[in-house]
Amino acid sequence: MNDSPFRIDRINPEEVSLLSEIAINTFSETFSETNTAENMEAYYARCFREDVFLEEMKNPKSWFYFIRKGEIVAGYLKINIDDAQTELREKDGFEIERIYVLKRFYGSGAGAALMEYALKRARELSKRYVWLGVHEKNYRALSFYRKYAFKEFSDHIFMMGNEPQRDILMKLTSYNNY
Repeated sequence: MNDSPFRIDRINPEEVSLLSEIAINTFSETFSETNTAENMEAYYARCFREDVFLEEMKNPKSWFYFIRKGEIVAGYLKINIDDAQTELREKDGFEIERIYVLKRFYGSGAGAALMEYALKRARELSKRYVWLGVHEKNYRALSFYRKYAFKEFSDHIFMMGNEPQRDILMKLTSYNNY
């Protein structure tokens, strides 16, 4: 029996405008205080357009999911395997590319539900490890991932508009307990 107040559903192409809206809102809530409005807008224009999401949804090795409480979307998840991964691209790897929850759902268990769902999918696909990238100053997310025993293994630079920023790459090799 599932006592969770949340439901996780795969996002279909007809929901792309809602995905774009949730992606912008969650990203804004997370990063707008530490970035310029111009850099935020440039990032949205590059990554969160409906046509970009529709193209990503066509890849059979990438999946998007909404987490809902009742009919309210609380956040979303994007996972990738094989050559759809943004970096490592190893057959044994499973990437959590995005896991975002609206601020009003912080502390509600929505983030944990998305993480546990992602780890379940990794087990179903028999992946040896799970990895992700997280902004070095996203302390809340870093703490969350460390609770699941993710360990830092590298980093990379990404562009937020015209500003280079650092993501910490983290890996989890033992996740059968979740």
